[in-house]
Amino acid sequence: MSNQAKGKLVVLISGGGSNLQSIIDACDTNTVNANIVGVISNKEQAFGLERANNHGIPSFAVDHTQFDSREAFDLKLIETIDALGADYVILAGFMRILTPAFTTHYLGRLLNIHPSLLPLYPGLHTHQRAIDAGDKKAGASIHFVTAELDGGPVILQAQVDIAPDETSDSLAGKVLKKEHLIYPQAINLLCGGKLKLIDNSAVLDGKPLPDAGL
Repeated sequence: MSNQAKGKLVVLISGGGSNLQSIIDACDTNTVNANIVGVISNKEQAFGLERANNHGIPSFAVDHTQFDSREAFDLKLIETIDALGADYVILAGFMRILTPAFTTHYLGRLLNIHPSLLPLYPGLHTHQRAIDAGDKKAGASIHFVTAELDGGPVILQAQVDIAPDETSDSLAGKVLKKEHLIYPQAINLLCGGKLKLIDNSAVLDGKPLPDAGL
């Protein structure tokens, strides 16, 4: 892909799609050198599909409950994504654990955003877990997706302070604002060819990033 060519993104969602909206906006303003060629949700009622439709982006619902195994569901996802000609696959609140067959197929081309400062708190309920642990900081992490759940190399992190009277909801709101800022940045680095996954390390401009990313 030349420097001028726009990357083709497929975004996977399960819900409201606020991170999807931040990516749509960044593509529209050329902050991200890419076009979204499709949005796929595993839930037919996901509001994110409406966001895609509002911007003329092809949208698809692939209901995971209609498949008898994760493998069968992931194969249908792969078929749908590849038919769209995606260069990169972006997980934006996609609440399904992907099989190794899927993560291997898109290795180095698959990003996720997670609402904690990885490696802290993989999985769910990240904000409450950070509060319960007495942490002073929380945040979000962008990482390459590998077969290990929330375990791929971190690319970017953003931090927020945890207030003494913080609730899970208030912390989620603060972290989400940071997510909307850093996810387009990471996607643009990937689309520009500056960011690569090499030997299970995130590498920017030929130099491995530290464990916590940028």
